[in-house]
Amino acid sequence: MITVFLPYSGSQHSINTITELLNCHLVSKVYLLANDEINEFPDNCEILRVNDLTSSVTVDLIIKKTQTKYILFFTQDGKYQLGQFAVERFYSIIDSTGAGLVYSNYFSIKENSLIRHPVCDYQLGSLRDDFDFGHLMFLNAEFLKSFKNENEYKYAGIYNLRLHLARESNILRIPEYLYTTTETDLRKSGVKQFDYVNPKNRDVQVEMEKAVTDHLKKIDAYLAPDFKEIEIDNDNFEYEASVIIPVKNRVSTINNAINSVLSQKTDFKFNLIVVDNYSDDGTTDKIIEIAEKDSRLIHIIPERKNLGIGGCWNEAVRNKLCGRFSIQLDSDDVYANENTVQTIVDTFKKEKCAMVIGSYRMTNFKLEEIPPGIIDHKEWTPDNGRNNALRINGLGAPRAFHTPILREYKIPNVSYGEDYAVGLMISRDYQIGRIYEPIYLCRRWEGNSDAALDIDKQNYYNEYKDRIRTIEVLARQRKNRNADRVC
Repeated sequence: MITVFLPYSGSQHSINTITELLNCHLVSKVYLLANDEINEFPDNCEILRVNDLTSSVTVDLIIKKTQTKYILFFTQDGKYQLGQFAVERFYSIIDSTGAGLVYSNYFSIKENSLIRHPVCDYQLGSLRDDFDFGHLMFLNAEFLKSFKNENEYKYAGIYNLRLHLARESNILRIPEYLYTTTETDLRKSGVKQFDYVNPKNRDVQVEMEKAVTDHLKKIDAYLAPDFKEIEIDNDNFEYEASVIIPVKNRVSTINNAINSVLSQKTDFKFNLIVVDNYSDDGTTDKIIEIAEKDSRLIHIIPERKNLGIGGCWNEAVRNKLCGRFSIQLDSDDVYANENTVQTIVDTFKKEKCAMVIGSYRMTNFKLEEIPPGIIDHKEWTPDNGRNNALRINGLGAPRAFHTPILREYKIPNVSYGEDYAVGLMISRDYQIGRIYEPIYLCRRWEGNSDAALDIDKQNYYNEYKDRIRTIEVLARQRKNRNADRVC
């Protein structure tokens, strides 16, 4: 049998959902999760007073009240329509497999249109706290008997619970559309992706970091703050730094990007390597025109025609003219001022780190600041940054590397997440330095590759980063095992 926990605000749509649930012979009890302001509720339900739906207090209350084998948990108050035998399908899958958590694809109603909403398969590296389970989570209460909240969470209670289930059991996605709900967050993907670095969510992030750090320790993937040292000046380079810009068809922005580099003021020799990935919109002509006037611009057209952004980076880094430090600039962004390159190199030399990541300011195409403003990734700490990096979906910008290290690791030949992947690899062994003042302007406009992604592209990108995290978790577990053998 099943116990249902449903957020409740007294709306008619909840009454309809409750009626539908109680008509299912598998449902034993329906609990309504409501705050103290709700005084009226259906007679055939029991109300549970909760202040925070995602808190550890709420999780403990759910576990305490459950007397059945399974739990159906609705993650938010909303309008739901269950599909044909949906509850029975959830029940059949979890009961036959013994999984700890089961979830499914669903339909959403968005601007009066019915839209399919597939979700990703869960894997070892699905550690991001915004992993999309949809709005219905079917839980196996058997695995909750051993669960104990070691910390009191206001925001990370549900996240901590599912990390426990991932350790103790399988988490399965049903590749079927088992229910329909109304979409309430109508923002574009390019806006949603910055929620986790919004300063307003700082308290949330602190809790999420604590939960994932505890999880990594329990699965032996946590890395203590012990780092390899590098000799910054150990190799001979003609140039101290190279800014690298991979570009394809950015005729409207490439001039600004190049000029922001060539206007840099430094006390060392630097150049700019532009890897032109077979542009056909006039971008190539603009690069050639500037290169003819300034010899610091190195224009590369690679022989390979199958390169993503990461592959273009590899071409630049392995070029004999690449400097000691390789510094990133996207082809539609610009540096915040003329001191960006100097600031990055100074940070390398001060901290003797293998990689430096700065902070940036979000702007529109006209370089006017837009929300959320400054993205500084202050969730990164020297001691725990590389562990928390397995939870978040990006590391920040601009990114810069000690070139000998980058030549050793190499960047995946993809056009999304390549920087995140190599950053995780490097952080496994080396310290990453941070600059918390904005030294980079990131322009959001309709031409951005991630400005407004459809759900299939979002899932494709998320699954890639989850896989990168899976690889990294396995590598860190192996690193820890090998260290134990040596000891």
